[in-house]
Amino acid sequence: MSDFAIFQTGGKQYRVKTGDVIKVEKLNADGDVTFDHVLMIGDRVGTPTIDGAKIVATVVEQKRDNKVLVFKKKRRQNYRRTRGHRQFITVLKIKEILG
Repeated sequence: MSDFAIFQTGGKQYRVKTGDVIKVEKLNADGDVTFDHVLMIGDRVGTPTIDGAKIVATVVEQKRDNKVLVFKKKRRQNYRRTRGHRQFITVLKIKEILG
């Protein structure tokens, strides 16, 4: 077992250790989730991924993230638009890193 790993899901990369709780893009899953796209474990770097490496995580909850306000404005044109957006996310707890 190593101290940290970097993996990719939802087009983003996450640096995790065993026991970390992270928020990722929504996954249609409950229970345990396995990630195979591991880019780095400790000082081992993949080309682009490490063969046979996995990260096992448990789904803690499915929810929506905090609201992000999108404000558009064009000066001197009397144009103002305000929009709010709440992204669907999955909260994961990292169980183990298998390398």
